[in-house]
Amino acid sequence: MAYLPARTNLAQLRHQAEELRRGDLASAQLAIAREYGFPSWAELELEVDRRDILNNRDLARLTGLLAQHPESATTKLAHWCDHKNGPDLLGYVAMLRFDHERLGLPRELPGTGAIAKALLDAGAPVDGHAGDKETPLITAASYGDAEVAEVLIEAGADIDAVSAPDSGGVPSATALDHAAVFGMTQVLDLLVAAGARTGSLEMAAAAGDISRWEPGRCTLQSRLRALVFASDHQRLAVIDQLVAAGTPVNQADAEWQRLPLHVAAHHGRPASVRRLLAHGADPGLRDPQHQRTPLDWCQPENRYVDSPAHDEVDTILRPLTRSR
Repeated sequence: MAYLPARTNLAQLRHQAEELRRGDLASAQLAIAREYGFPSWAELELEVDRRDILNNRDLARLTGLLAQHPESATTKLAHWCDHKNGPDLLGYVAMLRFDHERLGLPRELPGTGAIAKALLDAGAPVDGHAGDKETPLITAASYGDAEVAEVLIEAGADIDAVSAPDSGGVPSATALDHAAVFGMTQVLDLLVAAGARTGSLEMAAAAGDISRWEPGRCTLQSRLRALVFASDHQRLAVIDQLVAAGTPVNQADAEWQRLPLHVAAHHGRPASVRRLLAHGADPGLRDPQHQRTPLDWCQPENRYVDSPAHDEVDTILRPLTRSR
């Protein structure tokens, strides 16, 4: 069985059917449908149309589709080369902004929240399907779709659910953990406002409030990781508190080998970059794992996601790095 190309469309498939036609278009279409794992051309057509609607966040078309095929909201995508495990529709929408370049979509993708709400209203399971490695909310946290995250939270998504031990990203972790690790501050703030628990100094630092913790009583490794999270999410007051408690700004944590200034540059956090430099962070220091300077991490080829703030970080770091 073949898999559907990620950027296919019905015109291409119809052209393929025309090429196979030998006086019987229906037979040619059926042959193509079966080649891609569908029992009929109608089901192949529905699947291609469904993904196209999601990609384009076309609410009107989705409303029409769900009226005719309500089961489309509750069944996973199937037989796609780039999603062979069949993603949940809510999870697919939540990761769409991250896949925009590969799918030929614009960088900004408004309307994902409205699509998610329409799917939920039509019966899509808010916490995904049994056996899924992570819930749609965890996916939204990982990929930073605040629109989808807000809709899911309002619909009663389980904010304390954890990803499977063998999942990608951060295994056995909550949506809050994922948002913290991947630098998705907007989603992290939504989760905290919804009551997500910050059960460690590190998560409290990411959320911007370590008032319930005494940094001086925590281990050095915990404080080093907390400083990275505070820097990543531009919690400037927390950066000051951790440095005042004796946390080194130029020492990587032992587990992930991450440095605060490098992470701040990587994710385009100019306020954190300035604050860390004021506290003595070394702009010429290379990280122990990749041997990159903070300026290196700021460059397009090394970024996790693009942001206009990266240009500001580059402007801050470039003269300091060159001088060394």
